[in-house]
Amino acid sequence: MAPLFLCFCLSFLLLLLSPIPALSTNSEGNALHALRSKLSDPTNVLQSWDPTLVNPCTWFHVTCDSNSHVIRLDLGNSNISGTLGPELGKLKHLQYLELYRNDISGRIPKELGNLKNLIGMDLYDNKFEGEIPKSFAKLKSLKFLRLNNNKLTGSIPRELTTLSNLKVFDVSSNDLCGTIPVDGPFTTFPMESFDNNRLSGPELKGLAPYDFQC
Repeated sequence: MAPLFLCFCLSFLLLLLSPIPALSTNSEGNALHALRSKLSDPTNVLQSWDPTLVNPCTWFHVTCDSNSHVIRLDLGNSNISGTLGPELGKLKHLQYLELYRNDISGRIPKELGNLKNLIGMDLYDNKFEGEIPKSFAKLKSLKFLRLNNNKLTGSIPRELTTLSNLKVFDVSSNDLCGTIPVDGPFTTFPMESFDNNRLSGPELKGLAPYDFQC
């Protein structure tokens, strides 16, 4: 009887010590789960986003590198709506953020400026409103920034002229005002990138950066 009783006690103790399924302790997984909680997903494109997994690398529309860091989020044309939260700024290794052609609204979180490894950000064809975050000036690796066909207001932050790697910049079809910067990479962007706004044309040389206000 003693061995059986001891075996029972050990089994009960192991059961008590067994981990209870909980949300992933992975910060990137938690950030993506927070994003999912803010989105409406009528066609279940986010169905595989299981927060109990160790990391999100097995989720559809998420790409990781060899170290299990999220480097790409591709939810373009996914029929999702809702808003973005500051949690996205925790995806420190993210290189591509693809959220184009959805129905996402609200402001663009300034925390996206924390994504120092970001190469491409495509938020076009949504319903984003408010100003373009000045924090985007911290995205020194950024090459592609497409914000066209939204409801953005305010002026184009002159801080973005410091983004020397920026190759494509499109803010057409918003409600932006003020003037178009002429410094840095902005000397190479075609005027079509600024169409259908309330922009008054390139700023005049020799005037202070904020002489022209909306």
